[in-house]
Amino acid sequence: MSEPILVARSSQDSFLLPGMANRHGLVAGATGTGKTVTLQKLAESFSQRGTPVFLADVKGDLSGISQAGGQNPRILERAKLLRLDNLSFEGSPVVFWDVFGEQGHPVRATVSEMGPLLLSRLLRLNDTQAGVLSIVFKVADDQGLLLLDLKDFREMLRYVGDNAAEFKSSYGNVAAASIGAIQRGLLTLEQQGADRFFGEPALNLDDLMQTVDGRGVVNILSADKLLQFPQLYTTFLLWLLSELFENLPEAGDLDKPRLVFFFDEAHLLFDEAPKVLLEKIEQVVRLIRSKGVGVYFVTQNPMDVPDSVLGQLGNRVQHALRAFTPKDQKAVKTAAQTFRANPNLNVETVITELGVGEALVSFLDEKGIPTPVERGLICPPVSFIGPISTADRDKSIRSSLIYGHYEKAVDRESAYERLKAKASASPVAEPAPQRPVSRGRQPESMAESMMKSAVRAAGSQMGRSLIRGVLGSILGGRR
Repeated sequence: MSEPILVARSSQDSFLLPGMANRHGLVAGATGTGKTVTLQKLAESFSQRGTPVFLADVKGDLSGISQAGGQNPRILERAKLLRLDNLSFEGSPVVFWDVFGEQGHPVRATVSEMGPLLLSRLLRLNDTQAGVLSIVFKVADDQGLLLLDLKDFREMLRYVGDNAAEFKSSYGNVAAASIGAIQRGLLTLEQQGADRFFGEPALNLDDLMQTVDGRGVVNILSADKLLQFPQLYTTFLLWLLSELFENLPEAGDLDKPRLVFFFDEAHLLFDEAPKVLLEKIEQVVRLIRSKGVGVYFVTQNPMDVPDSVLGQLGNRVQHALRAFTPKDQKAVKTAAQTFRANPNLNVETVITELGVGEALVSFLDEKGIPTPVERGLICPPVSFIGPISTADRDKSIRSSLIYGHYEKAVDRESAYERLKAKASASPVAEPAPQRPVSRGRQPESMAESMMKSAVRAAGSQMGRSLIRGVLGSILGGRR
């Protein structure tokens, strides 16, 4: 049985049980109240118990988890105050990742793996444009054209647009305006640097779930630059979470999670998300715990998370909230009501009085029941608080076991090369294979179109990619 994690100390210690850590959690609080330090404390504690961690470093100051702490006088003072005798300061094994390939190993996914649903959100498409995008994927699937990077995607858009009349009877209407809107969105995406994200070698999920000398590797995604493009940030994390959900086998009850996933700035995930996507997020969060994955949302206010998701977050750390406006006061009241009551604590009042590094905490007990909320001081991390030097980061990257695998992009033959060769061989694009259509056939809905595309693709490796992730579960289907 894994050792419980001492998170906060007061008149009664508050422990997070590793066996209940896959029941998910929430770390909330206003800016400057100590959420980042709490996140670091939780991440290193899971690592110490052999559980790998994935987290996004949105401020650039979590890299210190790789180094031993103890140099900060306030940390030493807090340890003394909490009577944490013989505290052993040490770093955790770390792997740095970066979508842009600047502050960590490059992270890539193929366009096919991302799928039309997430790409529609990333490109901010309306329903009509999203339907055309699904047709583009369907044509690529039917003709065996791999969509690996953005040049594949761009060439596929051009091909479908140029041959819209030929495709109409088999796939539906492809409006030039919709193709143009997708191309404009694609141009914006490239300007944000997303062209470095799409391609190969694609991320191998096994590389996120490594241990070193019995300690879980802490995977740190450099996100200070990525956060400037919120849609790319949240879409990438949602894709990664859905890939874990679809690819990991059922685990049953474990004494500790296989992986703990921290979703920082969680409010960005739910902002402007369509209903169908919110339903899929809820589904993934509800079911992924059976795969041994714990998901922890980090945000300023519990109201940032929809009730359907918030109700699944059993482990809570609530830092201070401010009540300057009527809306703030409502948020404080709502946050107080989400805890199991403690007759000795006026939660609604205490939330606004908490100091830095102080929090209201409630964790699941061994029966999965939330414990009464307690007020306590967060125990300090044993790793260094703050960013490490560029030299130390580079040294860590170069000494990683996976260094050299992701650094160089691979550009194999795919849709771009095949369509270019096709255009060179014949100035007129060949029409798509025609299928008999019965009289009075009703137009396919977007969902039907995507599902049929996924089913036809299932026989190939890239086809299996198409029906993974959120797309795989949009109609309730799984691989």
